[in-house]
Amino acid sequence: MRTARYAKLLSAGLAASVLCCLAACGSKEESGQEQTSIQVKGSDTMVNVAQAWAEEYKTVAPNVGVEVSGGGSGVGIAALERGAIDIADCSRNMKPEEMEQAKRNTGKDPIEFVVGYDALAVYVHKDCPIDEISLEQLAQIFAEGGTITKWSQLGVTIPDVSDDEIVRVSRQSSSGTYEFFREHVLQKKDFKLGSRDMNGSKECVELIGNTKTAIGYSGMGYATPAVKMLRLSTKPGEPSVEPSVANTLNHTYALARPLLVYTLGEPQGEVKRYIDWILSGPGQKIVEENGYVPVPAGAHGI
Repeated sequence: MRTARYAKLLSAGLAASVLCCLAACGSKEESGQEQTSIQVKGSDTMVNVAQAWAEEYKTVAPNVGVEVSGGGSGVGIAALERGAIDIADCSRNMKPEEMEQAKRNTGKDPIEFVVGYDALAVYVHKDCPIDEISLEQLAQIFAEGGTITKWSQLGVTIPDVSDDEIVRVSRQSSSGTYEFFREHVLQKKDFKLGSRDMNGSKECVELIGNTKTAIGYSGMGYATPAVKMLRLSTKPGEPSVEPSVANTLNHTYALARPLLVYTLGEPQGEVKRYIDWILSGPGQKIVEENGYVPVPAGAHGI
């Protein structure tokens, strides 16, 4: 009798479980929302804003999951060349040879979208008494063969330090920020050996904020109270310009640059809808909230 009752209860429980599963499945099918994943990889300069886009987009399209990872523009481009991701985030333009490699591998041409702008800022410790520097002086500090190695050569006295040797903070070679700085400041010369090469923008700024004799570069969206951004001029004695939204858009800041995303061929489906949303008002508001410069309405470049 007890065995029969147990069997009856077990049968009823299984039936209820099956009904629940069927109800759940029916609900998923009725919703018509097939889950889609968009793979994004690349620029560490852009990783914070890219993650913010991904989080906010969950509220816009709950059926779309946007997976974001950094590693540098070069890492994102290499993944795009293989067809391994949907979107490459880049703080530099793809090189012609990279675009050709992508076409050879996938049969598709990379398509570029400008999704914001950045002022590549030069950072020093907040207590460093210098407020401006020239591109020429930066090249002498960072470039191979450059002769500036101490702050005293710039007429600067760092308080409370016994050694005023300049600590150069840079990025790894896969970084688009590294490439941009090398091209626009070093005029494509190699970097001096001995710099502290960091994996990410955040790490660069953190090291500078903890090192009184340091100088380095990173996107202006990574500024913290522990550091300050220097005004830039082309040559010593010429008027200097601060990194700001206005100076990025009016072309007066020397290290302004676009923030880019690339797809293989014209984006389709959910990828297209996602990029369209990034370029819409809500997406561009997130650009601004993360310390970067939104794309002006109707603008195609700076």
